[in-house]
Amino acid sequence: MRILLTDGSGLTARQVAGRLAEAGHSVDALAPDPFCLCRFTRHVHKIRRVPPFGAGPVAWLDAAMAAYADGGYDLLFPTQEQVALLAAVPDRLQEAGVVTVVPEFAALASVQDKASAQRTLERYGLPQPSGALGLAGWDRFPAYLKEPIGTASGGVRRLASAHDVSAAEWESKDLVVQAAVEGPLAMCQSVFDHGSLVAFHANLRTGEGSSGGASRKRSIDLPEARSWMEVLGGGLGWHGALSADVIVETGGPVFIDINPRLVEPNNAWYAGADLVGAMLDLARGAPPGAPGPGRPDVRTHQLLLAVLGNAQQGRGRQGVWIELVAAGRHTGPYAGSREELTPMDHDPLSVVPLVIASVATLCRPRSWEWFASGSVANYALTAAAWEEICALAAHR
Repeated sequence: MRILLTDGSGLTARQVAGRLAEAGHSVDALAPDPFCLCRFTRHVHKIRRVPPFGAGPVAWLDAAMAAYADGGYDLLFPTQEQVALLAAVPDRLQEAGVVTVVPEFAALASVQDKASAQRTLERYGLPQPSGALGLAGWDRFPAYLKEPIGTASGGVRRLASAHDVSAAEWESKDLVVQAAVEGPLAMCQSVFDHGSLVAFHANLRTGEGSSGGASRKRSIDLPEARSWMEVLGGGLGWHGALSADVIVETGGPVFIDINPRLVEPNNAWYAGADLVGAMLDLARGAPPGAPGPGRPDVRTHQLLLAVLGNAQQGRGRQGVWIELVAAGRHTGPYAGSREELTPMDHDPLSVVPLVIASVATLCRPRSWEWFASGSVANYALTAAAWEEICALAAHR
C-alpha cells in the first residue's frame, strides 16, 4: 500500500513509519517542516509540505487532500491530533476517495477536551482522580490544573498549594482541576473496530524524558485497565486507536488522560502486540484478529527523549553525558533495552537528530527547548483550532 501519514514531526509518526515500511508499504508524511523527524529515516520516502495544523485546520485539510490525490495514496494514516479534523469531515473524505481510520466525531468530542473527558469517564464509571470544573471551592493540594485543550502535556500544571493559583485562574470556569495521585504512570494503547477491542497493550514509563514523555518503558500486564478500556471504547462505539494514561495505584489503575489516537507503538510491537497492523486491518476491512496481550517485561527506550529530558530537568552537560555513556554501553537502565526511535543498526539515518541534539545540549543545555517546542508546534491542536473543527462538524 501507498500510505500517507498525517504528521511527520512527532515520535508516533516516526515509529509508525518504521512499522509500515518494514511490513512492505511505501510511506510518505505530511509536515510543515521539511527537516522534521521523519525526514531522518530510510522508511519515509517523501515529506509533503502542508501548513501547520494548529494555525489553520481548514488550510491543512485542503493541502492534505491535495497531497493525497496527487500521490495516489491508498490510506491516510492518522498519527497525531489531525484525527480530530478527519473525524469532523467524513463526507468530504468519502467524496474525495480518502481512506482513513477515525472514530465518529461525537465519540471523539466526548474525550478530546479535558472537561468532556472527565464527564465521559464519570458516565462510564472509569476510576479517575477527584476533580472539578473550575477552582471555586477547591482546597486539595497538590493538584493538577488542566486547560481544556493541550498536546504533549501542554496546558497541564502542578499546583503545590493555593499560592500557585492566580486570581484569573480562581475565577475561570474553563479549567479542570484534579487531585494529585501517587504511583507509576502507565500508558494504555488500544484499537477498536466499531466498539469491539481488537488490540491492547500497556507499558510503564520507567524514565521521564522531555515534556513528560517516556524515555524508557517496560511492558506490563494490566488487565484492569484493559477491561476499563473495553467499557469506554464499547460505550462510545469507538473506531480506530484510543490511548490513555493511568496511574497504577494499589487498588487499580486511575485514568488521568485520554488520547483519541495511537501513541508510540514500538514497545507494543516488540512485546508482540501489533497496533499498527490492527489499524491497517480496519482500513482494509480485513477481519480483526484476536486481541492477545503483549509480553510483559519488554524494555525499550528513546534516547533522544532521555538526552533532552536530562537537559530540561537541570542535570546539565554531566547528566546528558552520563545518559549517552550508559546507553552506548548498554548498562544501568539500558541493559536489555531496545531503541524505539533511532535503531542505528537498521536505520543509520535515524541517528542524525540524536547526534544533533546531543551536541547541542552538551554545548548549551537550554537548547532542549528548541527541539521539544519545534516538533510539537507542527501538529499541536490549539483551542482556536478545536473551535474551528467543532464548527465544521456542526455545519456538516
